[in-house]
Amino acid sequence: MRTFTILDDGRRQVSAFYLPGDYFGLETGNCHLCSCEAISTAKVLIFKRSAVLALANRDSSVARQLWEITAADLSRAQDHIVLLIKSAHERVGSFLLEIAQRVKDATEVDLPMTRQDIADYLGLTIETVSRTLSHFETAGYISLPTSRHVVLRSQLALERVSG
Repeated sequence: MRTFTILDDGRRQVSAFYLPGDYFGLETGNCHLCSCEAISTAKVLIFKRSAVLALANRDSSVARQLWEITAADLSRAQDHIVLLIKSAHERVGSFLLEIAQRVKDATEVDLPMTRQDIADYLGLTIETVSRTLSHFETAGYISLPTSRHVVLRSQLALERVSG
C-alpha cells in the first residue's frame, strides 16, 4: 500500500509504503489526512476505531500493541523527514536498505512500487532515481535483473553512500 497527498500544484507526495503485515490508517481525527492505494495485490482488514479503542480499554496488551504500532509509524515518518534533506544517492541508498530491512533483512528485494512511486516518496524525479540505480549497479552495490527486482550486492557500500 502507499499513502500519498496530492499537492495544490498537482504534484504527488508519497508519504509511506506499507508492506504485508504492516498496520496503517491510525488517525487522531475523524478525517484521514492522506489517500491510500494498493500498489500490488493486497488483503486489507478494516477495524472500527470505536471497537479497537474499547478493546484497548479492556486489554492492556492491545493498548500496548497500539502504542507500538503508532510509535513505529512515527519513527518511520521522522526517518522520512530526515531522508528528504539528504543527497539523491543518500536517499536512494537509504530507501533500498530500509526496504531490505523491512522484508526481514533480505539481500534480494522485489519492489512492489514503481520508480515513479519511489521518486515521489524521495522527493526526486524518476530520471534521478533511474540514474542513481544505474550508478549503484555500475559501482557493484546492486544488480537489477529486472526493473523491480534488486539484489543488494554490497550492503556495506550502500550504508556508506547513505550517510
